[in-house]
Amino acid sequence: MFDTQKNNEERAEGKTEEWKGWAKDKLGGLTGNEERQAEGKVQQLKGEAKQEHAKTNERTKGTLEEIGGTIKGAVGDLIGNEQMQAEGKVTEKKGEARQALNK
Repeated sequence: MFDTQKNNEERAEGKTEEWKGWAKDKLGGLTGNEERQAEGKVQQLKGEAKQEHAKTNERTKGTLEEIGGTIKGAVGDLIGNEQMQAEGKVTEKKGEARQALNK
């Protein structure tokens, strides 16, 4: 579910599908083929949905990383372990960045 490589592949597939749909829509418009135009619009929407699904997975993964890092940092603080605090902060920031990249 939260495999970054799979999500990246899904985003690329979605973008490809979106562009194919765009081309089909425009071709249908140029030739007066309303059915082809409608198929293109549907294909575009499917591609956009696929991309959004992958981004949602990455945002969720980022949220979980952020929470995990916050917890790890707090535990490190409680037990006086500076390395654990630092690792927690790094994980927290990584999660924040993943979320920001997938808005």
